[in-house]
Amino acid sequence: MRDQSSPPQVLDATDRAIVAALVDDGRLSMRALAERLHISRANAYARLDRLLEAGVINGFAARVAHEKAGLSTTAYVCLSIEQDTWREVREAVAAVPYVEHVALVAADFDVIALVRAPDNATLREVVLEQLQAIKGVRNSRTWLVFADHETPGPWRSVSERPGPAAPKVS
Repeated sequence: MRDQSSPPQVLDATDRAIVAALVDDGRLSMRALAERLHISRANAYARLDRLLEAGVINGFAARVAHEKAGLSTTAYVCLSIEQDTWREVREAVAAVPYVEHVALVAADFDVIALVRAPDNATLREVVLEQLQAIKGVRNSRTWLVFADHETPGPWRSVSERPGPAAPKVS
Protein backbone atom coordinates (compact mmCIF):
# COMPACT_ATOMS: atom_id res chain seq x y z
CA MET A 1 0.00 0.00 0.00
CA ARG A 2 1.28 3.47 -0.88
CA ASP A 3 2.50 5.77 1.88
CA GLN A 4 0.27 8.80 1.49
CA SER A 5 1.74 10.73 4.43
CA SER A 6 4.71 12.15 2.53
CA PRO A 7 4.56 14.08 -0.74
CA PRO A 8 5.74 12.43 -3.97
CA GLN A 9 9.44 12.85 -4.68
CA VAL A 10 10.76 14.53 -7.81
CA LEU A 11 13.14 12.06 -9.44
CA ASP A 12 15.82 13.23 -11.82
CA ALA A 13 17.20 11.05 -14.63
CA THR A 14 19.85 9.51 -12.36
CA ASP A 15 17.30 8.65 -9.66
CA ARG A 16 15.06 7.02 -12.29
CA ALA A 17 18.06 5.10 -13.66
CA ILE A 18 18.90 3.84 -10.15
CA VAL A 19 15.33 2.65 -9.62
CA ALA A 20 15.26 1.01 -13.07
CA ALA A 21 18.58 -0.76 -12.46
CA LEU A 22 17.39 -2.09 -9.08
CA VAL A 23 14.01 -3.16 -10.49
CA ASP A 24 15.97 -5.10 -13.09
CA ASP A 25 18.37 -6.59 -10.51
CA GLY A 26 17.74 -5.91 -6.82
CA ARG A 27 20.97 -7.71 -5.91
CA LEU A 28 23.14 -5.30 -7.89
CA SER A 29 26.18 -4.26 -5.86
CA MET A 30 26.76 -0.58 -5.21
CA ARG A 31 29.94 -0.78 -7.25
CA ALA A 32 28.13 -2.30 -10.24
CA LEU A 33 25.30 0.21 -9.90
CA ALA A 34 27.73 3.14 -9.89
CA GLU A 35 29.63 1.74 -12.88
CA ARG A 36 26.45 1.10 -14.85
CA LEU A 37 25.27 4.69 -14.31
CA HIS A 38 28.71 6.28 -14.62
CA ILE A 39 28.51 7.91 -11.18
CA SER A 40 30.73 7.62 -8.13
CA ARG A 41 29.98 5.02 -5.48
CA ALA A 42 29.56 7.82 -2.93
CA ASN A 43 26.92 9.42 -5.18
CA ALA A 44 25.19 6.05 -5.66
CA TYR A 45 25.14 5.42 -1.89
CA ALA A 46 23.83 8.93 -1.15
CA ARG A 47 21.12 8.73 -3.79
CA LEU A 48 20.02 5.23 -2.75
CA ASP A 49 19.89 6.30 0.91
CA ARG A 50 17.75 9.30 -0.08
CA LEU A 51 15.41 7.13 -2.19
CA LEU A 52 15.05 4.68 0.72
CA GLU A 53 14.52 7.44 3.30
CA ALA A 54 11.89 9.12 1.13
CA GLY A 55 10.05 5.80 0.68
CA VAL A 56 10.50 5.80 -3.11
CA ILE A 57 12.19 2.42 -2.73
CA ASN A 58 10.49 0.55 0.08
CA GLY A 59 12.26 -2.78 -0.07
CA PHE A 60 13.94 -5.43 -2.17
CA ALA A 61 12.29 -8.71 -3.06
CA ALA A 62 12.78 -11.91 -5.03
CA ARG A 63 10.76 -12.46 -8.20
CA VAL A 64 9.05 -15.82 -7.96
CA ALA A 65 8.31 -18.14 -10.89
CA HIS A 66 4.80 -18.94 -9.64
CA GLU A 67 4.26 -22.10 -11.68
CA LYS A 68 7.62 -23.53 -10.58
CA ALA A 69 6.68 -22.70 -6.98
CA GLY A 70 3.50 -24.77 -7.30
CA LEU A 71 1.06 -21.89 -7.92
CA SER A 72 -0.05 -22.72 -11.45
CA THR A 73 -3.59 -21.28 -11.32
CA THR A 74 -3.95 -17.49 -11.48
CA ALA A 75 -7.15 -15.45 -11.44
CA TYR A 76 -8.37 -11.92 -10.94
CA VAL A 77 -11.32 -11.91 -8.56
CA CYS A 78 -13.53 -8.82 -8.59
CA LEU A 79 -15.76 -8.12 -5.62
CA SER A 80 -18.77 -5.88 -5.24
CA ILE A 81 -19.04 -4.74 -1.64
CA GLU A 82 -21.48 -2.95 0.61
CA GLN A 83 -20.96 0.77 0.92
CA ASP A 84 -18.54 1.93 3.64
CA THR A 85 -17.03 -1.55 4.15
CA TRP A 86 -13.93 -1.20 1.98
CA ARG A 87 -11.41 -0.92 4.83
CA GLU A 88 -12.65 -4.05 6.57
CA VAL A 89 -13.06 -5.93 3.29
CA ARG A 90 -9.56 -4.92 2.13
CA GLU A 91 -7.99 -6.22 5.36
CA ALA A 92 -10.00 -9.45 5.26
CA VAL A 93 -9.20 -10.11 1.59
CA ALA A 94 -5.50 -9.42 2.17
CA ALA A 95 -5.50 -12.04 4.95
CA VAL A 96 -6.84 -14.81 2.68
CA PRO A 97 -4.16 -17.34 1.69
CA TYR A 98 -3.13 -17.18 -1.99
CA VAL A 99 -4.22 -13.54 -2.41
CA GLU A 100 -1.19 -11.71 -3.80
CA HIS A 101 -2.58 -8.21 -4.38
CA VAL A 102 -5.72 -6.27 -3.43
CA ALA A 103 -6.86 -2.96 -4.96
CA LEU A 104 -9.84 -0.68 -4.49
CA VAL A 105 -11.02 0.35 -7.96
CA ALA A 106 -13.53 2.59 -9.69
CA ALA A 107 -15.41 0.20 -11.97
CA ASP A 108 -18.51 -1.98 -12.14
CA PHE A 109 -17.07 -3.69 -9.06
CA ASP A 110 -15.25 -2.26 -6.04
CA VAL A 111 -12.27 -4.50 -5.27
CA ILE A 112 -9.98 -6.57 -7.46
CA ALA A 113 -7.72 -9.27 -6.03
CA LEU A 114 -4.96 -11.22 -7.72
CA VAL A 115 -5.09 -14.84 -6.57
CA ARG A 116 -2.39 -17.44 -7.26
CA ALA A 117 -3.36 -20.95 -6.20
CA PRO A 118 -1.92 -24.43 -6.73
CA ASP A 119 -4.94 -25.65 -8.73
CA ASN A 120 -8.55 -24.94 -9.73
CA ALA A 121 -9.96 -26.73 -6.70
CA THR A 122 -8.00 -24.46 -4.35
CA LEU A 123 -9.01 -21.39 -6.37
CA ARG A 124 -12.66 -22.47 -6.11
CA GLU A 125 -12.29 -22.84 -2.33
CA VAL A 126 -10.64 -19.41 -2.02
CA VAL A 127 -13.39 -17.69 -4.04
CA LEU A 128 -16.50 -19.56 -2.93
CA GLU A 129 -15.62 -20.38 0.68
CA GLN A 130 -13.30 -17.58 1.79
CA LEU A 131 -13.74 -14.42 -0.30
CA GLN A 132 -17.51 -14.65 -0.66
CA ALA A 133 -17.83 -15.32 3.08
CA ILE A 134 -16.24 -11.98 4.01
CA LYS A 135 -18.69 -9.64 5.69
CA GLY A 136 -19.54 -6.82 3.29
CA VAL A 137 -18.94 -8.79 0.07
CA ARG A 138 -22.11 -8.83 -2.04
CA ASN A 139 -20.90 -10.83 -5.03
CA SER A 140 -17.84 -11.78 -7.02
CA ARG A 141 -16.71 -12.32 -10.57
CA THR A 142 -13.61 -14.39 -11.40
CA TRP A 143 -11.39 -14.16 -14.47
CA LEU A 144 -9.05 -17.10 -14.95
CA VAL A 145 -5.66 -16.08 -16.35
CA PHE A 146 -4.32 -18.32 -19.12
CA ALA A 147 -0.93 -16.63 -19.35
CA ASP A 148 0.67 -13.60 -17.78
CA HIS A 149 3.88 -11.67 -18.24
CA GLU A 150 5.40 -9.33 -15.69
CA THR A 151 7.01 -6.17 -17.01
CA PRO A 152 9.12 -3.52 -15.27
CA GLY A 153 6.41 -0.98 -16.13
CA PRO A 154 7.67 2.59 -16.12
CA TRP A 155 11.05 1.46 -14.76
CA ARG A 156 12.25 -0.37 -17.84
CA SER A 157 15.71 0.75 -18.82
CA VAL A 158 15.91 3.76 -21.10
CA SER A 159 17.23 1.62 -23.98
CA GLU A 160 14.08 -0.55 -23.84
CA ARG A 161 11.55 2.28 -23.79
CA PRO A 162 9.37 2.68 -26.86
CA GLY A 163 9.13 6.08 -28.52
CA PRO A 164 11.67 8.90 -28.49
CA ALA A 165 14.96 8.23 -26.77
CA ALA A 166 15.16 9.25 -23.15
CA PRO A 167 17.91 11.66 -22.11
CA LYS A 168 21.26 10.11 -21.22
CA VAL A 169 22.17 9.88 -17.54
CA SER A 170 25.18 12.00 -16.71
